[in-house]
Amino acid sequence: MTFFQRVATVAAISLTLTGLAGVGTPGIAADVNRSAIQVQPVTAPVIINTLTPNMVPQAVPSPAPAILTTVEPAAQTQSQADDADKFDSLAAAVAAQDQDISDGTLRCLAAAVYYESKSEPMAGQLAVAQVIINRTKSGRFPSDVCGVVKQRGQFSFVRGGALPVIDAGRAQYRTALAVAKVALAKAWSSTASNALYFHARRVAPGAGRIVVASIGNHVFFR
Repeated sequence: MTFFQRVATVAAISLTLTGLAGVGTPGIAADVNRSAIQVQPVTAPVIINTLTPNMVPQAVPSPAPAILTTVEPAAQTQSQADDADKFDSLAAAVAAQDQDISDGTLRCLAAAVYYESKSEPMAGQLAVAQVIINRTKSGRFPSDVCGVVKQRGQFSFVRGGALPVIDAGRAQYRTALAVAKVALAKAWSSTASNALYFHARRVAPGAGRIVVASIGNHVFFR
């Protein structure tokens, strides 16, 4: 082979190699492209917070546990304790009273009970005492017991604004005194608790008067 033939052969081989390098295999290119594709992971949707900048989400507090408290009954005061509970009857309440007459209010009330109802049953005497006490609270009569008893034109046993002298040793007066004490101490409830007037049964009540009770020979009304 001559020198020129060798050069031609080398040139032909070089051209052939160059052509082969420029022509790609489709299968290999497809594989390369697929390997270049990266699969993106699926992420959770983004939630847009609609709160304004000044609004700060607050945690919802759980309900506080219920606290059970035991309420102790209030101690009974002396004024709440009804003295009537101490006695089984009005007679027992009357019998329990002492004979002290040093109090002026008591003397005025006992005198009214004695002169107006000494021959009446104890319930009737207590009702008379209750009428006088009720008058002191009504606003239509004097505000104290002696003022009510000595009021002009109300009780005939009062003379010149003074009480008559009473023998303190009389049994009926001692009863009247004890009844007056029961009434002042509210040691027994009267059936004429809201009466303001009383008179003998033989006298007709005034027009418009409401009868509250009828005890012995007296009718009590307001």
